[in-house]
Amino acid sequence: MAHSDRFLLAGVMGWPVMHSRSPMMHNYWFKKHGLAGSYVPLAIRPERLAAALHGLHPLGFAGVNVTIPHKLEAMKIVHEVDALAKSIGAISCVIVRSDGSLAGTNNDCYGFIHAVKQEQPGWRADAGPIVVIGAGGGSRAVCYGLAQESAREIRVVNRTLARAKGIAQEFGGPIRALPWEQRHEALEGAAMVVNTTSCGMVGQPALDIKLDKLPKSALATDIIYIPLETPFLAAARGRGNRTVNGLGMLLNQGRPAWKAWFGIEPEVTAELRAMVERTI
Repeated sequence: MAHSDRFLLAGVMGWPVMHSRSPMMHNYWFKKHGLAGSYVPLAIRPERLAAALHGLHPLGFAGVNVTIPHKLEAMKIVHEVDALAKSIGAISCVIVRSDGSLAGTNNDCYGFIHAVKQEQPGWRADAGPIVVIGAGGGSRAVCYGLAQESAREIRVVNRTLARAKGIAQEFGGPIRALPWEQRHEALEGAAMVVNTTSCGMVGQPALDIKLDKLPKSALATDIIYIPLETPFLAAARGRGNRTVNGLGMLLNQGRPAWKAWFGIEPEVTAELRAMVERTI
């Protein structure tokens, strides 16, 4: 796809958003591929999301990623949502078409699964029960990805049980919802636990969970990458569990976004990861 005739634009919409390392990653790829363009952080209040999305085409944007708290609301605003995002029930990426229409998809699922496989090559989703903490857009993507990878049992624990039940009812299969009060016990016999909440992120309280019942052989993962090691991951590592932070998910979900926006599938290199890690 030729891009020499214009300055390429993409970005990330969130509230807040200035902590995001997405611009660093995408601008690294612009440089690597010798393209004139920029990826910018767009701090968009929830009540201004529709206006911001509809303004992308006049401004010449190829697309944007959407992050907290916009992943569910953006789905109602775009003109078309693909089958994957419909299945997940949230979008993470918007593609601006030449006619000005907006298409939504979800790359979080791809990012999460590829990151875990990249960092834990021997990992298998069907190795045993998986506990997923949280029931927002990130949780939906993680649950969908794990189910696609043939997970046999997924225990979704959330402060609001109704939201966890909503995921279990929509996705069916191996997913069942558990009340927040059972979060400590839910870890018993688990092969993997995933935090998809914002607890542990810089400026947020730590995840309130006791790991006593989590087997030492279990993999502990977090979709947060600021900090690289949340208190949850630090506690898990301290007791001997293998851990995976959220940076790999961020890096990998950018690849299909670039493919959709610019027709190029960039690489997640050790150089890119080290560059981003140095800023966290």
